[in-house]
Amino acid sequence: MELFEELEIALAREEVWAMLVDAEILSQCITGCETVERISETEYTLLLGTSIGPVRARFTGTIELTDLNPPESYTMLGSGKGGVVGFAKGSAKIRLQDRTVAGKTGTLLSCTLAVSVGGKLAQIGSRLVDVAARKLTTDFLSRFVALAEK
Repeated sequence: MELFEELEIALAREEVWAMLVDAEILSQCITGCETVERISETEYTLLLGTSIGPVRARFTGTIELTDLNPPESYTMLGSGKGGVVGFAKGSAKIRLQDRTVAGKTGTLLSCTLAVSVGGKLAQIGSRLVDVAARKLTTDFLSRFVALAEK
């Protein structure tokens, strides 16, 4: 599944970039996130609980930032294991561009997301997985903008 989202944020690109690599900010934006821990400049571990249709699971996973081009773009690679429920992996290509928002210096954030799942998650059907991925992405971006514009 692939998904593309764009949104405007009323903060300078450098400020948005700093938030996008901050483990505390990420943990507040990821639905069901219990912990995010930075283990290096480009790697994080996380624990999260989620539901996809009738399937509930706790995932342990990793996030790695690659193709770093601060403060313009990076790719976030993620993978998680949910035990007998299966696994999920994906990537998010993030791009930041200067933009005037409400007459102020702002940023256009573009996100292209690709997700794949296996195990019981794959058995429940791609439609449910697609809906859940869209909701998780929308929730993440909404929370991110709310934090950015506080």
